[in-house]
Amino acid sequence: MTEKSTIIADSSPLISLALINQLQLLHQLYSEVLIPSSVWNEITVKGRGRPGAYEVSQIKWAEIRYAEVSVLQPLTILLDQGESEVIALALTIPDSVVLLDDSRDRRVAERLNIKRIGTLGLLRRGKKSGLIDKISPYIEVLQANNIYISQELIEAVLEDVGEKNCQKMETKP
Repeated sequence: MTEKSTIIADSSPLISLALINQLQLLHQLYSEVLIPSSVWNEITVKGRGRPGAYEVSQIKWAEIRYAEVSVLQPLTILLDQGESEVIALALTIPDSVVLLDDSRDRRVAERLNIKRIGTLGLLRRGKKSGLIDKISPYIEVLQANNIYISQELIEAVLEDVGEKNCQKMETKP
């Protein structure tokens, strides 16, 4: 079930998806997957040898893109370089969706009327599309790798996909 839209990915969700071996969900759910150049460099160059770096470097179906400087520059006052590029690209690509997990970054995207989704939202779409069977094991792996996810979000997503009775997850502060 590929959506006819573009998704623009930030580093944290890409690393999270690599940790749970679900990077392909991006390609399966969206017709075009873009990775801003600074996000690519952060993960595959600066992050070489770290979790997710190799997996992301092997992606063949994503396109590395540069954001327009005139759109990017004002955003760097509020956000880090990678997140700024994600949002800058979304501002110049109609009907695109940003893949962001950080709540501050998501609020900025919301204020700019940019569609957004996070790692758990992507897993939820994957399950509802029949691409994955269960979300709870992926949440456990993410938490074991010190990826913070609020308990409220976990419970809401698990209830939405019919996994409410799965063992209660513990979050790291």
